[in-house]
Amino acid sequence: MYSPLDAKRAAPLAVGEATALRVAVVGLGYVGLPLAVALAEKFDTIGLDIDVRRIEELAEGRDRTGEIDAGRLDASELALLAEPGRCPPCDFYIVTVPTPIDGANRPDLSNVEAASRTVGAMLPAAVAEGRVPVVVFESTVYPGVTEDICAPILEAASGLECGKDFFLGYSPERINPGDREHTIDKITKVVSGQTPEVLDRVADLYGAITSGGVFRAASIKAAEAAKVIENAQRDINIAFMNEIAQIFSAMDLSVWDVLAAARTKWNFLPFAPGLVGGHCIGVDPYYLSHRAEQLGLDPRVILAGRGINDSMAGWVGRRLHEVRGGKPGSVLVLGLTFKENIPDLRNSKVADLVCTLGRLGHAVTVHDAHADPAEAMHGYGIPLVAEALEGRYDLVVLAVPHRAYLETGGKGLRGLVAEGGTLADLKGVLGDADWTL
Repeated sequence: MYSPLDAKRAAPLAVGEATALRVAVVGLGYVGLPLAVALAEKFDTIGLDIDVRRIEELAEGRDRTGEIDAGRLDASELALLAEPGRCPPCDFYIVTVPTPIDGANRPDLSNVEAASRTVGAMLPAAVAEGRVPVVVFESTVYPGVTEDICAPILEAASGLECGKDFFLGYSPERINPGDREHTIDKITKVVSGQTPEVLDRVADLYGAITSGGVFRAASIKAAEAAKVIENAQRDINIAFMNEIAQIFSAMDLSVWDVLAAARTKWNFLPFAPGLVGGHCIGVDPYYLSHRAEQLGLDPRVILAGRGINDSMAGWVGRRLHEVRGGKPGSVLVLGLTFKENIPDLRNSKVADLVCTLGRLGHAVTVHDAHADPAEAMHGYGIPLVAEALEGRYDLVVLAVPHRAYLETGGKGLRGLVAEGGTLADLKGVLGDADWTL
């Protein structure tokens, strides 16, 4: 892998030098890094990230997200840069920065707007070299953001005209953290372009790196919309599961027993209740509902689903408190990441569960087999206690079924429970827990 200080790699082409197709990927997180590494196997590719520490780690072969192993990083021809001004002119600039929500659940486009300004400043050099650059956005947004918000920023930063000097594309990311089956080189990639010719170029680029083929969306807005409803659909289905889990709990009926029976029907959808976190499912529906409200519409189903899922951690915390007779005690929560076997702490609803139990007077200790303790403290103010598995607690909650916990098994986890204590399983994976959803 090229060093971030590799001047030869970062220098623009000399006059008269051949212009091989070159790609820049802006943002090297869970989405950008796998994409950049895959593109680097086919094209001259530069990975840009303003986080100098991130660039240094990747240059040393370390990916804190766990998406790309050290061997593949070391073998990659991907060039790494933290300074956009050193990026050589490119044919494609692919933006993969995160698009979160703010405290009021409104879309926060500050990252994608900043990335647009950064890319805009790089476009004149590409045009001057005779390239016709295409700016492709992968960040999840509501329909219209690419053309109505990003395009004017690109024009202002570059002094160029969109649709004449440079063009737009959109290809929604489909990275599923920790998923080694549906990787960037195997999935179908939805692509779109500002013109038919640009669509062909974008399709050729992505088609070169995936065996799953490409789907040519009818428009950029259609591609943006497809992405946001993929996650909204899952959110709504899980919300139904969470609602029936609460209903059945009031009936002293196991939702897992009910689902085991219902799933014998051939067209029953295999969703399950749980804490809905992460950067996608717990966030993207708010992008669509925001745009709907701007249009004077009332997205009742979308917001109802979000309301149920956002409140689920609080309900679980209160229910566990009731199971313990309403008496505060010592609690061990196993797992803080938003899903199993990954270090991703973004939008973790387990953190909400921890806060609920704390407000109810319980002394909560948290352990996670994958999360970075510094990130947990910075993001949530929750210390991860490495030696937590050496104690015994009134309540042990398997919140995230990391492989390390499952290998211990129900018997091993029960060894963490004090006499008269409770073993709770939020995913219904242990089979012999005292309480499940």
